[in-house]
Amino acid sequence: MANQRTDSKGGTVKVRLMVSPIGFKHNQATVVRGLGLRRIRHTVELKDTPETRGMIHKVRHLVEVVE
Repeated sequence: MANQRTDSKGGTVKVRLMVSPIGFKHNQATVVRGLGLRRIRHTVELKDTPETRGMIHKVRHLVEVVE
């Protein structure tokens, strides 16, 4: 039985940076960079894991999830 966290068949989630992290707390800018977002309207596709969802939740006012 494959581990759910290490299984490569998991879903993905697309995240787009909508607002600049400038002016917000430094750790939020770090999370945005950790997600791989570099500039406004930049979209990345990430593996849908609890860790990724937690990072998105932390900066939910800066990003949007694209379906």
